[in-house]
Amino acid sequence: MNEYPAEALRWSSAHRSHIGKVRKVNEDSVLDRPDIGVWAVADGMGGHGGGDRASRLVVDALAALSVPSQLEEFVVAASSRIEGVNTELQDLASRSGGSAISGTTVAALLAHGRKGAAIWAGDSRVYLYRINTLHPLSRDHSQVEEWVANGLLERDHAENHPAANVITRAVGAADTVELETIKFDVLPGDTYLLCSDGLHNEVTNTTLAEILDEHDCERCADHLLSAALDGDARDNISLIVARAEASQMDATKTVINPVFSQRR
Repeated sequence: MNEYPAEALRWSSAHRSHIGKVRKVNEDSVLDRPDIGVWAVADGMGGHGGGDRASRLVVDALAALSVPSQLEEFVVAASSRIEGVNTELQDLASRSGGSAISGTTVAALLAHGRKGAAIWAGDSRVYLYRINTLHPLSRDHSQVEEWVANGLLERDHAENHPAANVITRAVGAADTVELETIKFDVLPGDTYLLCSDGLHNEVTNTTLAEILDEHDCERCADHLLSAALDGDARDNISLIVARAEASQMDATKTVINPVFSQRR
């Protein structure tokens, strides 16, 4: 487990990545860096040597970030690095005549002091577990999610729809990547879950919340992976659990529950 104190918050985190029961290659990559306040899960597409390379390029780019002076600077820098990977993957595909086409989803959490942001493209997710309630911070960039949003498909029918795995945004899939971002205040006691669809397709939100209520990141990570492997585990499974705690000097302060800022 890693720990890093920053402006009255102490972060702990743990990660797991597993090939699952069906796939022959793990195309997922994870970044667990509480020392700089960056966590990310990337789910690659394109087969061995394609998807795993794409996801690794994203997490390596985010790992090279420096601790910023403010959150907005962090968001701009992270977005720029992801966009740079998109350009690199497009260039690789162009030079190969299309034979090296690959891409990856990305779901990233950035933390600076008492502020946080989630950045994502695709169907890897970021959740917040706060005060006994699980909040999805990201929304899937997928065909069925668009149909649900437009009233063309009932939410209850989305999970098992034949197009459930068709995503509409990914790094490397087009000339430009359209990232979505949400910013929020971070409270002591917040627990964040980042995961690929290999977890959230296998484990219900109710079970996710029950496991995250254990608080300890290492135990949560173990139990989440076990819950996914108890199912069919048809895909790679990757997850990160990150928890913010008050430092000793700040432990007695009371913080109100903030409203999440608008997505963009």
